[in-house]
Amino acid sequence: MTVVRYPRSGGPYPLIVFAHGFALTPAAYDRLLRYWARAGYVVAAPVFPHENANAPGGPTQSDLPNEPRDISVVISRLLTGVLADRIDPARIAVAGHSDGAVAALAVAYDRRHRDRRIDAAIVLSGATLPGMGAFPVGGPPLLATQGTADTTNAPSNTEAYFDRARRPKFLLWLVGASHLPPYTEEEPQLGVVERATTAFLGHYLKQQPLRLFEESARRAGITRLIAEP
Repeated sequence: MTVVRYPRSGGPYPLIVFAHGFALTPAAYDRLLRYWARAGYVVAAPVFPHENANAPGGPTQSDLPNEPRDISVVISRLLTGVLADRIDPARIAVAGHSDGAVAALAVAYDRRHRDRRIDAAIVLSGATLPGMGAFPVGGPPLLATQGTADTTNAPSNTEAYFDRARRPKFLLWLVGASHLPPYTEEEPQLGVVERATTAFLGHYLKQQPLRLFEESARRAGITRLIAEP
């Protein structure tokens, strides 16, 4: 199952495919996903059959290596389905949180899973799949975010893949934030994530000024931004 949100009229719009974290569903991120849709994006959030909170027998991470392929399948089905006329196939982003961020990073950059249709990637508290090699030349722009007090995904995981990534790349540190709340309910962090992610996509998918992203991402005492455009 895939939950899809989109503007009521007009288009075609850029597409964002969002991957949820372990033992969660897209519903946990409802506010963030709705924010993107209101900003003029078609937002598709698949429910992964083995990792979601309601998986038969309980969620398991065993299927995580297959989730990058699942994301590609969702893209293909949307581009040929009933919403095809609402979607611009030349403007596609992938995003994810936690295990979903691992899948998003893989489908954007891992040579074993890479989908070249992806034009931008947002990785919220993620890491690499084991065995991932070098980041590709000419890969999509990257926005990584990470809470400095995250005890589920160590900040060192984000530092490690970000250091290997090629430009353009941006790392948004959420000072004092933990793993899930800054993407679901915690303020002012969620508001910063909403505005910064939308402005990042606005630059790379809608040709808006990069300064709008940097202005939204720099909040004294709340964030630190590493920008390598």
